[in-house]
Amino acid sequence: MASLKDLRRRIRATKSMQQIFKAMEMVAAAKLRRAHARAQAANPYATKITAMLANLSGAAAELEHPLFKAREVKTTALVLITADRGFAGPYNTAVLRVAEQRLKAAARGSVQCVVVGRKGRDYLRRRGYPVLATHTDLPGEASLELARQITSDLTERFIRGEVDKVEILYTHFVNAIVRKVLTETFLPIGTGSVAQSAGGGSAIFEPNAESIFAELLPRYATAKLYASLADSLASEHSARMVAMGSARKNAGELVDSLTLTRNRLRQAAITREISELVGGAEALN
Repeated sequence: MASLKDLRRRIRATKSMQQIFKAMEMVAAAKLRRAHARAQAANPYATKITAMLANLSGAAAELEHPLFKAREVKTTALVLITADRGFAGPYNTAVLRVAEQRLKAAARGSVQCVVVGRKGRDYLRRRGYPVLATHTDLPGEASLELARQITSDLTERFIRGEVDKVEILYTHFVNAIVRKVLTETFLPIGTGSVAQSAGGGSAIFEPNAESIFAELLPRYATAKLYASLADSLASEHSARMVAMGSARKNAGELVDSLTLTRNRLRQAAITREISELVGGAEALN
């Protein structure tokens, strides 16, 4: 059994950890509010540009833009959005589990990952899975510049024919407790939400349909990816807040348990000393 000195040391260390967990929980809660606000702010633009693209694609069905072109899928690029840091409970694990199931089910080399976040990169490299590109050292907030960079790389690979399909695997933020891992089609455009909302109609394109779509499609793709990054970041902070809250509570319970054990040892030591004093006094008499 541990001595009183050991118990006191463990109690002090656990209380210090409890304070650290509480601070991390509060920081994650503050970051969650900002990240959720950014995610909500990104949704109206993404929704509006999706509706606009759906209307125009119905009116220009004959337009053969390379980002609309669906072909036989031989190679799929899976954009896997994870975090750079841990201490986020099951946030990274849930996404990586779905990604690994997808990789195991597919033919070898037919699914290649574009990894966002150091955790996903390290996980896949340790297991020898194909990684097409990595994006680490992520900014503290959802970055439009990062979304543009990834979108540009993916569209170039798709147009060159290196990949036949691009999907995004990310964590959708529902609320501070609930999160869902989703897989959405990113390229070709027209197989996801655009196709679902597209309808017929006619439109007059000025100066021409090609120039309008050349400007609109990259904006749509960037907006979609940015919304996924913002959603994932809100999920990450909510998972970290919940994980640190649980760690803080567990540390408190451990302090209570150690304190109870310490008090029992002290009581036993005091009782033993009293018994020795009484025994010594009786021996003198």
